[in-house]
Amino acid sequence: MMPLVFTLLCLCVLKMGCFSASVTQATVQSELQCHDWGVWSEGSVRVYDGEVAYLYCPLFSYPTLYSYSQTQNSSLSLLWYRHTHTHELEQPINLKLHTLHKDREYLWIQPASAQDAGLYICMLRNISSCVKIGVELEVIQKDGECDRRAQPHLNLTIPFQSERTLTCPDLNTLTLPNSTHSVRGPLPDVGSKVPIVLNPASDQIYTVTLGDTATLSCHVLLPHLYEEKQYIWWTVDNKTVEQLADPRFSSPEAKLVSNDYGDERKERVLYVRDFSADDLQREFTCSARNSRGINTSRAVLKTEPYVPTLELGCGLGVTLALMLMMFVIYHVFWLELLLLYRSWFGSDERYTDDKQYDVYISYPRYSEEEEFVLSTLRRVLETEFGYSVCIFDRDSLPGGTITDDTLRFVGQSRRLVVVVSPCSAVRGTQALLELQAGLTSMLHGGSLRVVLIQFKPVQRKSWVKELRRARLALTLVRWQGEKSAPLSSRFWKQLQLELPMRRNTQHTQHTQTLLPDITQHTPDTHTQNTHHAEEKLMDPYSTSAL
Repeated sequence: MMPLVFTLLCLCVLKMGCFSASVTQATVQSELQCHDWGVWSEGSVRVYDGEVAYLYCPLFSYPTLYSYSQTQNSSLSLLWYRHTHTHELEQPINLKLHTLHKDREYLWIQPASAQDAGLYICMLRNISSCVKIGVELEVIQKDGECDRRAQPHLNLTIPFQSERTLTCPDLNTLTLPNSTHSVRGPLPDVGSKVPIVLNPASDQIYTVTLGDTATLSCHVLLPHLYEEKQYIWWTVDNKTVEQLADPRFSSPEAKLVSNDYGDERKERVLYVRDFSADDLQREFTCSARNSRGINTSRAVLKTEPYVPTLELGCGLGVTLALMLMMFVIYHVFWLELLLLYRSWFGSDERYTDDKQYDVYISYPRYSEEEEFVLSTLRRVLETEFGYSVCIFDRDSLPGGTITDDTLRFVGQSRRLVVVVSPCSAVRGTQALLELQAGLTSMLHGGSLRVVLIQFKPVQRKSWVKELRRARLALTLVRWQGEKSAPLSSRFWKQLQLELPMRRNTQHTQHTQTLLPDITQHTPDTHTQNTHHAEEKLMDPYSTSAL
C-alpha cells in the first residue's frame, strides 16, 4: 500500500512541475517583443484579378541581410501573417488553402482575387528573437490596357524579322505544379526592312527661286531594327554636303517626325543659299541606309519667276508719295501751275483771230463799281498785264448809235468782263445791253467768252433772268477788297487765267506790291458816284452771296 501511495505522490509532483514549466515558457514567449521594420513600399506588388501573385519576403534583402539557407540551419522560422481592416491583430496564413503556397522566401497566391488584397507580413523568429516586415498586395481589374507595374507582365518592343532571345523574369522561382508560361504577340509579314524614301516622291516637284535660299526636304520611313543605327543624307552630284565644302550648301542632322511602334519617320533638310541657274543642272539626291539595304530618290526642281517684292513695294510707295505730294501741290498751287502750263503750251489768240480788243469791260454806270473799273481794273489789265481794254464810255466816238457801237465793240473783243453788283444788269441800262450781246455771241458759237467779276455779294433772286440762266456756264471771280489788291493775290491769278494768254506780258504777280488806294484816284469825267472804295465789303462767301 505504501509503495502505491508514494508512486502517486511522485506523479503528482512531476505533473505540477511540467505545468509550471509550460506556463513559464508561454509567459516568456508572450512577453517576447518583435522588432517591426514597417512596410516595405518598394516591394509592393500589383497583379491582375485572376492571375498568379508572388510575394517576396524583404527580410532576405532589406533592411537586414538574412540568408534563407542559414535560417534553415538555425532555430529561426519564417512565418507569414496577414493584416486586414476587419481584424485588428495579424492573422496567420492558412497554408492548407489550395490557393496559397509557401516556397522558400516566397508566398504564392494562385489565383489572386480582390479578397486577397491587403498587407502581408513575413516574420523570422525563435524563442529569443523576432523581426518582421510588411509587403502590400494590390489586386487590380483589367481595363484593356496593360499595366506595366503589374506582375507578372513585362512589355518589350521587339522589331519584326530580328533575332532576340526572350527570357521570363523570375521564372526560376516559379515551382508550382501544372503551371504553363507563354509569350504572345502578333507576327505579321512586314516585308523587307529597307528604308523607304517618302519625299522626294516620283511626282513631286520642288519650286525654287533664283537668288533666294532653296529648301529641299527629305522624309524617310525607317523600319525598326533592334540596336542598329540608320543613316539619311543628301548628295549633290554624287557628293555629300561635307565633301562639297561649299558654304552655300548645308544639311543639319535629321529630325524625328513620328515614332510608330519603333518605326520612325525622320526628316533631313538641304539648304542651298543664293540658288543660281547653274544649280538647276545639279543632281540633288536623298539617300537612306541600314543593314538591310539602301534607298535613294532624286529631287526634281522647277524655278519660280522672280518677283521683286521689295523693289515693287518701294516703287509703289514712292509713286504713292509722289502722287500725294503732287495732289497737295496742285491743291495749293493749282492756279500757278495752270498759268505756268499755259505760258509754256498755250497759244496767243492775237495770231489766230482778227479781233481788236482783248477785254471789253461791262459795269453799272454812276456807281462805286465804275470807280473800281476805271481806277483799278482797267489800269492793272492795261499797264501790268498788257491787255488791250475796251471801255464804251472812253472808246466810243460821238454821234454814233449806242446799240450799234455796243454790238460792234463786243464783237471785236475776245473776252467780255461783266462786273456784277446789286446795281448791275438793271432793265434798260447799258450794262444789260452789253451782257445780252455777249451771251448771244456765246450761244451762236462765237469765240467770245464771258467772265463775271463779283464786286459785291448779290442775291441770286436779284439777277436778271438772262444772267441766272447763264450763271452755271460762266466763270465767277470774286473781288475781296484789300485782300485782292496785291498782284500776287488769288483774284488776279484767277482773272488772268480766264483772259487771253500773252507771252510778252510783264507780269509781276509774285511781288507783294499793293495797289494804290482806289480813293486816291481821280474819277473819270463820266464818274458821278461819290462812294469811297474803303467802304467795308460784305463777305462774298456768305449765304446771301452769289
